[in-house]
Amino acid sequence: MSTTITTVDARGQSCPGPLVSLARAFKEAPQGATFELLATDPGSKSDVPSWAELSGNELVSSEAFEDGSFRYVIRKAA
Repeated sequence: MSTTITTVDARGQSCPGPLVSLARAFKEAPQGATFELLATDPGSKSDVPSWAELSGNELVSSEAFEDGSFRYVIRKAA
């Protein structure tokens, strides 16, 4: 079984841009939808996990790359 992942590209956006872009994508998505958030904002390292926890969604994975970019995979819980 494969999972469809929707990419939200927020590279180049500063806080709160990445979270605003992610929240917009989540708004109309069905429960269980999986999103990949790409960001370059260093604040996303703490913002995205906090948002996932506070909103009741699941942070599946997070990665930081040598070029200063970040990748998060988040699943919509409700």
